[in-house]
Amino acid sequence: MDLMVRGSVVSATTGGRNLDQDLPLLVFLHGAALDKTTWQLQTRYFAHHGFSVLAVDLPGHGSSDGPVLGAVEDYADWVAELVVAAGFGEAHLVGHSMGALIALEAAARHPQRASTLTMCGGAAAIRVHPGLLAASEQGEHLAYELMSSWGHGKPFHLGGHQTPGLWMMGGTIRLWERAPAGVLASDLHACNDYDRGAEAAGRIRCPALLVRGSQDIMTPSQAAAPLREHMADLQEVIIGGAGHIMIVERPDQVIDAIAGFLRASGSSGLSV
Repeated sequence: MDLMVRGSVVSATTGGRNLDQDLPLLVFLHGAALDKTTWQLQTRYFAHHGFSVLAVDLPGHGSSDGPVLGAVEDYADWVAELVVAAGFGEAHLVGHSMGALIALEAAARHPQRASTLTMCGGAAAIRVHPGLLAASEQGEHLAYELMSSWGHGKPFHLGGHQTPGLWMMGGTIRLWERAPAGVLASDLHACNDYDRGAEAAGRIRCPALLVRGSQDIMTPSQAAAPLREHMADLQEVIIGGAGHIMIVERPDQVIDAIAGFLRASGSSGLSV
């Protein structure tokens, strides 16, 4: 479906069900230069288990109109407007990687819009290797190859996709290849420049969940230390064998982690 936010078209998927204002809303936010399709299994599950679901292409990403916003803080304000544009007062915010930073900042800046906060591959800050930044700025294919290699856990470098015959690392690279020129560089700079994570964590008042892959080298455990220190109500789930892109590597375990968290948080969704 399409929504209008700030006069621009936002492309979203609803997991195969129409939005229902009588159900709690789950908003899924993708990572750098990716799009809503990375959440396809999670969106379908929750849309059929008691939630209204929106997995969106961020501005200038996927099928959404631009411009690319360029800063985590700007995306966070945009998310708050998205929730209202969809016809809801608040939402359960779920983000991966850059999307996790956006969800964190959105929940801190707009607490009235956040029922809960889930960060997959989240951290207080995501520092980007200078070589990766340079490759992305030059539009070099090396940037995609580095992102895929560092983003996936070792078990998934040679296989491991739930669908027989599909290559996980190659599929992720194809997503980055189809992103508009300059989007990856802009997103990586947005991540690298964001330095408000610890402050934002201290302002979170809703229940929060951190989902990490045990082999995540892009947002390792120490990168989340300020979240643990400053969040009064933070739960943590570690998915064994997964890397940074655990939402694709171990989609069922991610679903289980989010579902368990929402149940424990008293969400009115999650029909059997």
